[in-house]
Amino acid sequence: MSESIHPSAPRHLPSFITAPGDTDVLMVAVGIFLIVAILAVGNFYLQLHSLPERMAHKSQKFQFEIVAILGLLSLFTHNHLYWVIGLFLAMVDLPDFSTPLRRIAGSVEKMAGVPPEPDPTEPPARDAVHAAATDEAKARIEKAAGAKSEVHGHA
Repeated sequence: MSESIHPSAPRHLPSFITAPGDTDVLMVAVGIFLIVAILAVGNFYLQLHSLPERMAHKSQKFQFEIVAILGLLSLFTHNHLYWVIGLFLAMVDLPDFSTPLRRIAGSVEKMAGVPPEPDPTEPPARDAVHAAATDEAKARIEKAAGAKSEVHGHA
């Protein structure tokens, strides 16, 4: 029993049409391409989205925090104006107003005879005896570490 082809069917089928039960290679290739393309575009979007934060990372802490908040707002609200504002803020270096004002306040307190409050950004002052003992202990630890590395070096 021979099967005859229908008279209106084409004599040659395109290569992307598969026989029943065979693997559709074109669909598998397009599926893999689609997954790779979605991951690449998503990675590019997140890299581009974090651009203002990476630019502001070298600036002051306050400016970096504002840029990070604007970036999160733009990510969650899909309002790109926040991202643009964060990008412009990351490009501009804000002047440091706090240091000169802190120095002026310290000078005025000194002129008024009020003892200045310790600066919270500076480490606390140590007395001379404690500092000498700590430095001596550090020297002993470094000397012991140097001797230990020499012993391991000769083994």
